[in-house]
Amino acid sequence: MQRYLIIGNGVAGTTAAEAIRKADASGQITMVTDEEMPFYYRIQLNEYLSGDIQEDALIAKKPDWYSERRIILRTGVTVTDALPAQGLVVTASGERIPYDRLLLATGSSSFVPPLAGADKEGVFTLRSVADARRIMAFAKKAARVVLIGGGLLGLETGNALRKLGKEVMVVEFFPRLLPRQLDGPGAVRLQGLLEERGFTFRLGASTTAITGDVKIAGVTLANGETLAADMVILSAGVRPNLGLAAKLGLDCDKGIKVDAAMRTSHPAVYAAGDVAEFEGRMYGIWPAALEQGRAAGTSMGGGQSGYHGTTMANSLKVVGIALASAGEIDAEQRFASQVRETATVYKKYIIDNDRLIGCIMLGDTSGFAAMTRVIAERTSVAGLTLS
Repeated sequence: MQRYLIIGNGVAGTTAAEAIRKADASGQITMVTDEEMPFYYRIQLNEYLSGDIQEDALIAKKPDWYSERRIILRTGVTVTDALPAQGLVVTASGERIPYDRLLLATGSSSFVPPLAGADKEGVFTLRSVADARRIMAFAKKAARVVLIGGGLLGLETGNALRKLGKEVMVVEFFPRLLPRQLDGPGAVRLQGLLEERGFTFRLGASTTAITGDVKIAGVTLANGETLAADMVILSAGVRPNLGLAAKLGLDCDKGIKVDAAMRTSHPAVYAAGDVAEFEGRMYGIWPAALEQGRAAGTSMGGGQSGYHGTTMANSLKVVGIALASAGEIDAEQRFASQVRETATVYKKYIIDNDRLIGCIMLGDTSGFAAMTRVIAERTSVAGLTLS
């Protein structure tokens, strides 16, 4: 009987466990996570933060889901070491857990930039339920929030705090919002919509220090301006959790290098999700983690499966505004494009050699799934209606 061990209980690990069980009806599947809560929707943490949903609504899989698939789930267990020659990992308590095949689905952690004052009381990142709880508690006594980082997570976190009645100032290093999802005109359109909702912005600005004694008093920018603040949220991206990969001696660059079967440089060890690097690329999006988890689990269970990359696509609501983008957004205007604009909608379709290679939809995302398929399949745009 094969012993499968999955470290990480996010979408990659959970999808892998399900795929293993489909490929191997009798193997022993164990999942461990250092979080106290089983697999939950991180993308909904901001709804929890704002009070729109309760904590139990975050949970994606109930206990019955694991028991029906004979998956052993162990929460609150931190793996600190590995002995690959013996097929063992070691937990913080000293327990040794054996495996025949191991999956690293350890995800990523919030990046805290080397910023003076980042260790002061009132400075937070948001990546977990525990983070959200701490922010909610502190926000009760804060009125002014400075959010460092104008990416998707940052804007959603800012909106959650705005719903709680806070003043929110966003400081973004790039000269436009959402540089990975929007070109210049789209970002200007989004910024205007957000300002109508009460946000204020400092774009093209870098932070030099978080000021104050023990508690924060403000945020100082490189141009000398100081922004008053009772609370700071750092939203400066994430970094893959590669500590265990180092213990295993795996080949890593930006992440853990994997092949199409999601196998690492060690034949018994696989990786999927935010820690995995496939053909030089880190994805960091839910669809990729799901596809990688499925491919890893099928391969681990002895089935035939291959991962061939994921079209970079995001479809969500930013502060209640529908936004979707996929493929090449062409912020530098290197390709031909078709643009559709109304008072409330901005759409851009990027075309190269009669092929749709990317799109942006702001204010109306109808048809986005179909456009993503056209991009992925490299279908000719001849005869297609781009509206």
